[in-house]
Amino acid sequence: MQHRPLPQKPTGAFVGASWAALFIGAIAFLTGLWNAPTLALNEKGYYLTLLLFGLFAAVSLQKSVRDRMEGIKVTGIYFGLCWVALGSALLLLSVGLWNAQIAEAEKGFYAMAYLLSLFAAVAVQKNVRDSAAFASDEPADTVAQG
Repeated sequence: MQHRPLPQKPTGAFVGASWAALFIGAIAFLTGLWNAPTLALNEKGYYLTLLLFGLFAAVSLQKSVRDRMEGIKVTGIYFGLCWVALGSALLLLSVGLWNAQIAEAEKGFYAMAYLLSLFAAVAVQKNVRDSAAFASDEPADTVAQG
């Protein structure tokens, strides 16, 4: 029998900080794209797609790692695809920024906003999962009392 750790409810401060980091990172990245005068529309679409792809890959990988940790079966092919997807998103962003005809400071801005968004998406997904696990393990009379 596998021992399942008791779920811990994330604090409101951590939940709020995670959501704030996700919104700040994503909005900063998107605002930078919107206001980038030297980027063509197809380049902006490329970076937007990379943001969406990276967020999905990061959350998917975090969920797969957590599932495995909790004894939920995750196939090796899916687990490997999660790693490949996240690595591809980071590699494609790096190649895109390396070759972009923008200032070095802008490249750093995009990279940091992107990484903040990916990290925050993982934290938000963890909080959602921890909160759901905590709520499902609470006795009914505790929930009813508030």
